[in-house]
Amino acid sequence: MKLVTALVRPHALDGVRRACERLAVLGMTISEVRVHEAGHVQVHKGARIAVDLVPRLRIETVVDDDLVERLIEQIRANLGDADGQLSVRPVDLVLRVRTGERGHDAV
Repeated sequence: MKLVTALVRPHALDGVRRACERLAVLGMTISEVRVHEAGHVQVHKGARIAVDLVPRLRIETVVDDDLVERLIEQIRANLGDADGQLSVRPVDLVLRVRTGERGHDAV
């Protein structure tokens, strides 16, 4: 199993959720985070302001190994013109505490 993490702009959330739903990946964790982007500038009331902490969403889901590449392609296709980052990490164990299910059954 793998943990797939996407860091995307907030407006891209619906596209990523649709991508996951197409592959029957229904469980995910979504967190509001701030990322450091040096040189990022916003215009506020006509004034240019340097902003180095930019709002993003972190979307995390655990999927079987055979779904990883298809999920990555679906997410990329649904991001449209939005930028983002994807990372994939191995998961050694998933345990559903309430039922004791492990591995694939817990996902």
